[in-house]
Amino acid sequence: MTTPAAAATPVALHEANAHANQFALLKQRRFAPFFWTQFAGAANDNLFKFAFTVMVTYQLQLSWMPPAMAGLAIGALFILPFLLFSATAGQLTDKFDKTKMIRFVKNLEIAIMLIAAWGFVTANAVVLLGCVFLMGLHSTLFGPVKFAYLPQVLDSRELTGGNGMVEMGTFVAILLGQVAGGLLVAVPQIGHTSVAVACVLLALAGRGVAQAIPQAPATDPGLVINWNPFSETWRNLKLAHGNVVVFRSLLGISWMWFFGAVFLSQFPSFAKEVLHGDEQVASLLLVVFSIGIGVGSLLCETLSRRQVEIGLVPLGAIGMSVFAIDLYFASRALPKVAEMGLGAFVHQPAHWRVMADLGLLSLFAGLYSVPMYALIQLRSQPTHRARIIAANNILNALFMIGSSVIAGALLGAGFTIPQIFLFTGIANAVVAFYIFMLVPEYLLRFVAWVLSRFVYRFEIKGDEHIPTEGAAVLVCNHVSFIDAVLLMAASPRPIRFIMDHRIFKVPVLGWLFKLAKAIPIAPQKEDPAAYEAAFAKALAVLREGDLLAIFPEGAITRDGTLQPFKGGVMKIVESARAEGIEPPVIPMALTNLWGSYFSRIELRGGQQVAMAKPFRRGFYSRVGLNVGQVVPPSEVRPEALQQRVSGLLAA
Repeated sequence: MTTPAAAATPVALHEANAHANQFALLKQRRFAPFFWTQFAGAANDNLFKFAFTVMVTYQLQLSWMPPAMAGLAIGALFILPFLLFSATAGQLTDKFDKTKMIRFVKNLEIAIMLIAAWGFVTANAVVLLGCVFLMGLHSTLFGPVKFAYLPQVLDSRELTGGNGMVEMGTFVAILLGQVAGGLLVAVPQIGHTSVAVACVLLALAGRGVAQAIPQAPATDPGLVINWNPFSETWRNLKLAHGNVVVFRSLLGISWMWFFGAVFLSQFPSFAKEVLHGDEQVASLLLVVFSIGIGVGSLLCETLSRRQVEIGLVPLGAIGMSVFAIDLYFASRALPKVAEMGLGAFVHQPAHWRVMADLGLLSLFAGLYSVPMYALIQLRSQPTHRARIIAANNILNALFMIGSSVIAGALLGAGFTIPQIFLFTGIANAVVAFYIFMLVPEYLLRFVAWVLSRFVYRFEIKGDEHIPTEGAAVLVCNHVSFIDAVLLMAASPRPIRFIMDHRIFKVPVLGWLFKLAKAIPIAPQKEDPAAYEAAFAKALAVLREGDLLAIFPEGAITRDGTLQPFKGGVMKIVESARAEGIEPPVIPMALTNLWGSYFSRIELRGGQQVAMAKPFRRGFYSRVGLNVGQVVPPSEVRPEALQQRVSGLLAA
């Protein structure tokens, strides 16, 4: 049995959810029960761990686990199952119905919390340490399910919003769980019992909500489980490495966890030694950080036009570095004073800059992470998606362990906490630049996003006609030197362009198009070899199931009118059909772009130039893209396509 989302076509899904937003998902059965199940689990994880940490640090006197080691030991035990069992969890998620997996995991959580309840009531630290490991196992099993379930029930235009909601909910749950755990365990006489009851009730609530999650069928039911975690871990990493964009996105997400772990692990010491605040100040830092992540995650859908917009990733990386570095300058010279409570802390103007840096740093981390998660879900092969997510969890755990080791080494070398923040901010800039050079799609989409958001008011109509998977040919009028960039901004998938070879000589733009692997083409009479090579590369793009865009006029219009279409598009479609490929053709029309800075303009003397008089049409002028209905390859004719594009221009 398939879910409605799984059975419907992308266009039908888009039409069914055309007026929905990410908050509307909370009213839909395919998302809401899953969201609250995840929320309850994250809250329970953190209520349990934080209450246990406080109990060991302040209430129990254990010779074999001093307070300074408690947080480290609990954190290490919780992460260990991610390293050992993520590969197995990914296989189980691909093999079995995801809803059944979720319910099994929630049943396991109830059993673990019943044992933990006994451990809290009897103040048995050994039992509770065992439960920390088991809750880590619970989270390890749930991780691949969480990220593999969403693309199975949401369409591609809902993935960013859905991931944003889950990311926001997770951090709110973490915050509420830690606050509740700290408050309950400190209640005189009944604190331990209160924590025990709360943990069991949250586990029961999560299992109850999970019962309402609709079925999500197995994507690879014939998979034979490899129970060897070491060989399967290596196999998963090799599997992820097979898709370059996905694997490097996994590295990007793992780096974000490295970055975040540095700050989260240093909050208590930062609050005490640098800000001279008490435990409440440390809690305030966590609140600000969590709110920032939540806001950034929710902003992703608004900023992305409800598509997987990886152009937000460089924006997030820039913000993370800028505010991490500014946090160093904001906190390095704070005067030494007596320990302050929350009230005294917030009355100091200098502390507001610290909190602003921390909040904005985490906000940009949300902008950075959500599109990456959505990209991995969208680009991973469905039958292997959970195993790719499992590989991500393994890498995340390794990077978080690495962050602890490096932060500890820097502290041991005499670095101050603000200096560690500075080092992390600079390292983030270097790593981000390296990733964006390895995967130029991120940088290209960032340029397209900035151009379509801040240089022009770019409005798109009919974008549901752009296929979310499979080969297709996009046919568009050619008005300016940045037509290709605007088409990039409109498409949820990367596009390979066939472009006049002369455009590659334009400064900056030529470099961008080379980075985008655009295919240069010269007139057949001018360079027959280049002409044939361009069509061979175009056919290879369709053979690989990707999007190909062509401007059939052959050159940028010189008077703003639509020029006759040449026969190149026919040659491409016919060559593809000869190989058994039936690529649909999608007509498009860029509107109101003629006369803008990047289009040609006629100067005195009759000479035509582009990129002159930058504000000739004012700033932030309105342009658009109208996308027409799909044309079957059997009906493709240059004259008919020209008429369709002409009609879109008039629409």
